[in-house]
Amino acid sequence: MDFLGIHKYDASGRLVGEYRFIGLFTSQAYQLSVQHIPLLREKANKIMEKADFPTNGYNYHKYMHIINTLPRDDLFQASIDELYPIVSGIAQLKDKKRLRLFSRVDHYQRFVSCLVYIPRDKFNTSMRMRMQQALVDAFNGISSGFTTEFDESDHARVHVHVRTEPGQINDVDLEQLEDDLNALMEGWSDQYQQVMLETLGEQKANSLFKRYLHTIPAAYKERFDVRTGVTDTKRLASLSRSNPMIWKLYQSTGDESNQLHLKLYGLDKPTILSNILPILEDFGVSVVSAQTYEFEVPEQPMWLQEYELTLHNAKSIDLAVVREQFEDSLAQIWAGRVESDSLNELILATRLGTFEVVILRALMRYILQAKAPFSSQYIKQTLVKNGDIAVMIADLFDARMNPEYSEQERVSKTAACQEQLKTALANVESLDEDRILRWYLDLINAMLRTNFYQCDSDGNRKDRLSFKFAASEIPNLPKPKPMFEIFVYSPRVEAIHLRGGKVARGGLRWSDRMEDFRTEVLGLVKAQMVKNAVIVPVGSKGGFIVKQKSPADGRDAFQKEGIECYQTFLRGMLDVTDNLVDGKVVHPDNTVRHDEDDPYLVVAADKGTASFSDIANGVAAEYGFWLDDAFASGGSVGYDHKAMGITARGAWESVKRHFRMLGMNIQNKDDFTVVGIGDMSGDVFGNGMLLSKHIKLQAAFNHLHIFIDPNPDTQASYAERERLFNLSRSTWDDYDKSLISQGGGVFSRQDKSISISDEMKAAFDIEEDSLNPNELISRLLKAPVDLIWNGGIGTYVKSKDESHADVGDRANDAVRVNGEDIRAKVLGEGGNLGCTQRGRIEFALQGGPDNQGGQLYTDAIDNSAGVNCSDHEVNIKILLGKVVEQGDMTTKQRNELLKSMTDEVAQLVLRQNYLQPQAIELSHLDGADNLTDHKRIIDYLEAEGRLDRAIEFLPSDEIIEQRMAAGTGMTRPELSVILAYG
Repeated sequence: MDFLGIHKYDASGRLVGEYRFIGLFTSQAYQLSVQHIPLLREKANKIMEKADFPTNGYNYHKYMHIINTLPRDDLFQASIDELYPIVSGIAQLKDKKRLRLFSRVDHYQRFVSCLVYIPRDKFNTSMRMRMQQALVDAFNGISSGFTTEFDESDHARVHVHVRTEPGQINDVDLEQLEDDLNALMEGWSDQYQQVMLETLGEQKANSLFKRYLHTIPAAYKERFDVRTGVTDTKRLASLSRSNPMIWKLYQSTGDESNQLHLKLYGLDKPTILSNILPILEDFGVSVVSAQTYEFEVPEQPMWLQEYELTLHNAKSIDLAVVREQFEDSLAQIWAGRVESDSLNELILATRLGTFEVVILRALMRYILQAKAPFSSQYIKQTLVKNGDIAVMIADLFDARMNPEYSEQERVSKTAACQEQLKTALANVESLDEDRILRWYLDLINAMLRTNFYQCDSDGNRKDRLSFKFAASEIPNLPKPKPMFEIFVYSPRVEAIHLRGGKVARGGLRWSDRMEDFRTEVLGLVKAQMVKNAVIVPVGSKGGFIVKQKSPADGRDAFQKEGIECYQTFLRGMLDVTDNLVDGKVVHPDNTVRHDEDDPYLVVAADKGTASFSDIANGVAAEYGFWLDDAFASGGSVGYDHKAMGITARGAWESVKRHFRMLGMNIQNKDDFTVVGIGDMSGDVFGNGMLLSKHIKLQAAFNHLHIFIDPNPDTQASYAERERLFNLSRSTWDDYDKSLISQGGGVFSRQDKSISISDEMKAAFDIEEDSLNPNELISRLLKAPVDLIWNGGIGTYVKSKDESHADVGDRANDAVRVNGEDIRAKVLGEGGNLGCTQRGRIEFALQGGPDNQGGQLYTDAIDNSAGVNCSDHEVNIKILLGKVVEQGDMTTKQRNELLKSMTDEVAQLVLRQNYLQPQAIELSHLDGADNLTDHKRIIDYLEAEGRLDRAIEFLPSDEIIEQRMAAGTGMTRPELSVILAYG
């Protein structure tokens, strides 16, 4: 409602009353010129009288226009003394860059009417909102309303109606308030330039201002103040190709204790949110919002991303403690130097830094490979839940392994950490969590060396982490336990090396068993221990997995990554291995040793690394390792096992003996049927299938194809196999199909179904008309042939009492058969781990023709020639190395001598492969009569701690008694194990 009050005065001028009119002004009261409204006309005339301008002059009309455009309510309510300064002030608006404020307080203090004239080029909604709030705050208002008007002048007029409580209006310095509003009105860019000048100085400020000002997005200006803008600009300017990304964690004033903000600065195109969000969530935070700001700098586009974060579990963090380690961890993860997983939550929740968490992560990977009965998720969850104990574990690692401590300090710190952990573990309620945490404690207590404190030639942290363990001191490690283990970890590769003794020898393989490569290597080292019975060193074996690439990335890319991972593995081992210099042991720098001198480390080729020996010797040369090119046998200056065919020839000695025992001369007289595992491009399979011209290879398979030749021509098929052997990267699909007998062919393992010809049915005793590829392979393994020749990769034979999971080779679960189902007369193991030991024993007892028992030894007996040949090479090189060092022989002369001895070395090696089966057969011939002696040997070896009967699957006393009663002795596979240990 509108209220109009007219005071009534008496003759002496004393107020004696008031006439009051209540209602609503008509629209005409707001639309008509003031000259047509008596009350307003009177006010206008009095204003013009005070102005004293000539009637109808320019200024007169200007004033009248201003009066007519003033808010009509103000004209009705304000006095002449209040209106005149407003009108005259508006008339004198000359500075196009200056904001002006005119205000009037209501007579009853119900509101304050504010007229604000803002330069048009400075006006925007954000500025109007800030100004409106400033007026409310200045006058102690409770709310406000506004109207905005634009005309042809240089200013926009905003009428702000500030509602107030009577008697509660602040006493305001209007000049200061106007200055404050002018400061608010100044453009973001103006203030940005001013702050930059104050902060950086004129020269640098002008350079950055010129480069960045026009690239700053409007959304950024709306979100951040100019001081933040200057700080962000400096960070953007510091980006470079060597430093392409910067991370900054902070908390804003007014944030809750569990709220955080993160800024990410980068070059080129902004990072995809789906790439960064999982990394952030691994730190135990939820991403509430994310905003990207792009800066279109002409020569180099840049961007900034802001993330609002909320802590998952922690209620608050000490930002001063965790900021730097959090930012460093993000940078390391993004650069690929550190992996991202939920263990990173420890970085925000504790004082642990990036690489202290890497220690916990690496140990977790080892725990998983050691077959601890816990998932990776549960282990991580346990460490995060027990963050205080995780810190103690890291402290114990530091106490035992940090080379900066004196021996006395180390002992003292270690004892204190052990006691602290003992107390803390006693308070862990969950049994499983206690077991997990004690795994960590056991590993650190069993740790002999680490390269964690070593630096590369540039003084930077090394790109891998190595631990050397005394395996016997790790309580829950699966048996058999080697003497030493070296575990190498990095984001790109994980690797394990198991050594049976200080002087040990064996190959390193490129494993494809991502989840259990240690189990694979452990099985191999068991066989290696048996193989190495013919040489001085005990067995060792190693394996590595490639984590970041796969065959899907292309053969060349995968091979390149594999070589680099192999090199990392070798460097990780040499990091914690002593060297010999001038006959003296030299220890690794910055490394605490909890063991004795240990300078002997020799490697060899294996699956996937057949051509890597020169690469390995190159790494040894980097380290100046004393063995030089004896470090890895079989390189360009060494014995080429494939060219010599030494492994296949050694295994063939076993095959020949088996057939001699059956009354067959397979080299000169008797043709014999064969089912093979492998292809002609392989070393062992290819060389093996060229060792007799009486081979009738009826079938073979690898990971790609199944080859079937039901009735092969021995001469023609031999010649074709020889052609494939000499053809680089050949497959069974390269076989000349015209040479394959009726009913045969080459079939892809990707086929849905394979038709079974009459000839195939007859050759392999198959009744079905069709089988899928895996079913056909299983039937081939059960076929009634003379020989199964294993020259491939994988485990294809188990016992009926073993599950496929027990075998640990999931890739071949679909084709694997039981030993009792194999009807071949002889099984030759040119490849490693083709059978489980229990599968061998079952085949020897219940397999073969008519299930009367088949003929085989073990892979360790059959294919020992490779390691024996390597041993000869290494020993010759060590011997001649001293001669070369003394100048009595040149390296060239040494190499020529080594080459000239090739045939002699081969004969020495093969002699062992002849004698070992001979010794086994002599024991087997009188097996029943010798059973008591064999039991006595087993008992003696067990008492000496040299043999674990259960691990080697040797018969128990009860079974031995049963065999005595039945007149049955040890099987050949069992005798092979006893021979190796005896």
